[in-house]
Amino acid sequence: MMKKYIISLTIIVILFLIFRNTSKGKMVTNHIKSVVSNVVTDADYINTKGDSISTRVIVPKGYSRVKYAVGSFQEYLRHYRLKPYGSKIINYDDSEYFAQDWHDAILEVPVPSNGLQQCADALMRIRSEYLWEKNKKDKIGFNFTSGHYCSWIKYAEGFRPKIKGNKVTFYKTASPNHSKANFYTYLNLIYTYAGTMSMHNELKKIQVKDVRIGDMLVKPGSPGHIEIVVDEIQNADGDRMYLLAQGNTPAQNVCLLKNFENTKFSPWYRFDKNEPVYTPSYYFDKAIFVRFK
Repeated sequence: MMKKYIISLTIIVILFLIFRNTSKGKMVTNHIKSVVSNVVTDADYINTKGDSISTRVIVPKGYSRVKYAVGSFQEYLRHYRLKPYGSKIINYDDSEYFAQDWHDAILEVPVPSNGLQQCADALMRIRSEYLWEKNKKDKIGFNFTSGHYCSWIKYAEGFRPKIKGNKVTFYKTASPNHSKANFYTYLNLIYTYAGTMSMHNELKKIQVKDVRIGDMLVKPGSPGHIEIVVDEIQNADGDRMYLLAQGNTPAQNVCLLKNFENTKFSPWYRFDKNEPVYTPSYYFDKAIFVRFK
């Protein structure tokens, strides 16, 4: 609030000086545009030609990207492919999302037309596709909100859940099918019965000081919300900043979020213990993070 007050007062003072020293309307208008631009525009950390997270977002002076092992989930996210700059957020039904000023990038994550792939689901998909690509298929699995674990391997072997209230039992009712098409059918099942609440309950909680790429900022609930850290930088003093991406409801493109609370470093974010986190689409009253297994 104080920052906005100072900016407004600065603009008023400069406009007064402009009007006092010129009476030409066109010149005044041009001066006003220049003044407003110079006062409210912060550093630009976006390379519009970048086609991945690491090439789209520029590192602020004094910072460098935290190094991770080649082939790690962290490097997978950091180099995730992006749609061309300026691409819009499109909902599962091909309509445009109402808010098109929240993001600096759209990740190349397909959006099924069934509407199931919402905020938590999109992140589970990204994680599952990474494990699939790294031939770690036996590690693909998630808890339902009921707490029952559903693995891809068992699903591929033909086991299906029978759900009655909060009780879930698995029976072998289908022929084995380890195909990629069946993998996405499995994910649709996960999208239906898992979400922010199950992820919050299932996954390890991470302290703010230990957050790394791949960790997720979560508010459990119905609806809750969840966003994932997709890049991380550090300066010589050990101060760290991060990038956040999200899926959303309705099911839509996964996007890299701007930071409206700290436009000086947007889209980079800082997190503080016990402090809320404001993102364009959601307010997290606490910085609670979880980590995939």
